[in-house]
Amino acid sequence: MGFHLPLPLHRRIFIWTVLLGLIAIGSQGCRLLSSNSKPKLLAPLPQDPLVQVYFNLNQAAEYREPYRKLKRTGDDLEQILVKAISSATSTVDVAVQELRLPKIAAALVERHSQGVRVRVIVENTYSRPWSDLTADEVGKLAGRELSGYQEFLYLADSNGDGQLSQDEIDSSDALVMLRKAEVPVLDDTADGSKGSGIMHHKFVIIDGKTAIVTSANFTTSGIHGDFKSAESMGNANNLIKIESPELATIFTEEFDILWGDGPGGKRDSKFGIQKPYRGMQQIQVGSGTIAVQFAATGRKVPWENSANGAIALFLARARQSIDLALFVFSEQLLADELENAHQRGVRVRSLIDPSFAYRSYSEALDMLGVALADKRCRYEDGNRPWANPIATVGVPQLPPGDKLHHKFAILDSQVVIAGSLNWSKAANTQNDETVLAIDNPTLAAHFVREFERLYDTAQLGIPPHIDRKIKQQQKKCD
Repeated sequence: MGFHLPLPLHRRIFIWTVLLGLIAIGSQGCRLLSSNSKPKLLAPLPQDPLVQVYFNLNQAAEYREPYRKLKRTGDDLEQILVKAISSATSTVDVAVQELRLPKIAAALVERHSQGVRVRVIVENTYSRPWSDLTADEVGKLAGRELSGYQEFLYLADSNGDGQLSQDEIDSSDALVMLRKAEVPVLDDTADGSKGSGIMHHKFVIIDGKTAIVTSANFTTSGIHGDFKSAESMGNANNLIKIESPELATIFTEEFDILWGDGPGGKRDSKFGIQKPYRGMQQIQVGSGTIAVQFAATGRKVPWENSANGAIALFLARARQSIDLALFVFSEQLLADELENAHQRGVRVRSLIDPSFAYRSYSEALDMLGVALADKRCRYEDGNRPWANPIATVGVPQLPPGDKLHHKFAILDSQVVIAGSLNWSKAANTQNDETVLAIDNPTLAAHFVREFERLYDTAQLGIPPHIDRKIKQQQKKCD
């Protein structure tokens, strides 16, 4: 008989409620996602043989999602990662904020068992297996952590009995799977601190020759969608797979700085601003170029030499168009650089996740020519609403619960800026992050299609509720 991890009564009721929802998804959700209302598949675009990109909401592909068993449009980013990991013959290095997908864990365990050196780094906030949490700890969860725990319950309770057997845990809790197989894992407390700003990297290196960089965390909601909703398609994310030993070496250097001598060794790991400064590095890959820079950049380094400074450098080169799809945009100096581009005649369009787009610190407001004050009628330091605002700024229309998690810009349909870095001061000066600037029109065409898909149905301009709030503040703070 298997060991059972009992769940509190309210959790059992919760799981049974979920199961009833999943039954509805099974009988109706599959028809919903496979019905004639589903968009017709587009013709696939050609891929560069050395630099390939995939989107979990790609309208030119479809797959059967492995957990809810729903057929849906998009690239299966998890399977792309699993296939790459399974191809490894010597080394696999993974640095990702959160790793919860069991198929990825299983692929890492299998390679480890065959003598491949596997190393994994995660963010300290997400370094404990969900099944290790006590009832008291679960009761204190809120927000993103609570949602993640609930997703784990949906995933793990495969027989629907309201309890988690040891077999269910061993096959579903990714971090337990790695621990039982003795795959070495560390987090950003390995330097002796309480953690860096955020270990926000999302990259994989295979055999010192392949680098995979994505905007997605390795979670169900980050790639596939939420169990509680048949309509959920996962946060909008991209994955770039690059065949280049030179680029893989650059990423391995970053990984080795984070890793030090590994778990249980000396406190020689370096995260965040403890890392040595390394400026932007640019290499040739095929017929194009790739520039890469890592955050965090300490405040002693001039902003122009930081990761955000590297983004500004490329924005300044744009001559025709700049299209942005960003989870967060709060870096004033980048907004100022975009205003410079707008003033020299560059078309600027921007989509930002609805949960961040209209906060007082969001640069979406600057581009729209307005500002929001706090409760004390104070505005953000250095805030600069555009003198000549644009109306091509807004939020995408996504299924409830899904987020615009991209961090990309397209310049002149030629250069793509992507990676893990959100366009914020905190990401630039505190977090472990990756920024890529890829000059490759074949790759850029894929990002153009993704942006146009999101932009076609976006809500642009100043929403009525924000307009009312601004007018109320004007009366109050006059």
